[in-house]
Amino acid sequence: VQLQASGGGLVQAGGSLRLACAASRRTLSNMNMAWLRQAPGKEREVVAAIGRSGDMTYYLDSVKGRFTISRDTAKTTVYLQMNNLKPEDTATYYCAATINGREYWSYSPGYASWGQGTQVTVSS
Repeated sequence: VQLQASGGGLVQAGGSLRLACAASRRTLSNMNMAWLRQAPGKEREVVAAIGRSGDMTYYLDSVKGRFTISRDTAKTTVYLQMNNLKPEDTATYYCAATINGREYWSYSPGYASWGQGTQVTVSS
């Protein structure tokens, strides 16, 4: 499984960014997708996840109402739209894939396939 994340950058608090994860058509068809993040000195956490068909999602409580995960099968890309960013959102964001059911989506060790990270920095 090859995943390529992009779209990170430096933004002021209250701003927006959209992350993109390029995957193969086979990966997108067969696996549930997610965005995870890790800040320095903190454990990796699952920010958002979406099912293979796109009808089920999961969000970390602290990002609900601000972040939206979506998938574009035609473009074989998974997106994370991040609005109203806060300094505490600063982290390296990773795209990941799993075959696990929704009950495990919030469990970061459950993701066996990872892409390289993209850095998101939110200034206050």
